[in-house]
Amino acid sequence: MTVILFLIPMALFLGGLGLAAFLWAMRSGQFDDLDGAAQRILFDDEPAPFQAESGPEQTR
Repeated sequence: MTVILFLIPMALFLGGLGLAAFLWAMRSGQFDDLDGAAQRILFDDEPAPFQAESGPEQTR
């Protein structure tokens, strides 16, 4: 029975800590762009600028 007196405040403290972390993440903009990262993986990076072909002496 005395364990409950220890566990209830501990659970409330951890719940409050989790709520505080969630509110901090909301205010700092962590959840602003949920679709951006999911769509970014589908597209290739921009191609490198065109480079004129040179002779075989400059090929590496």
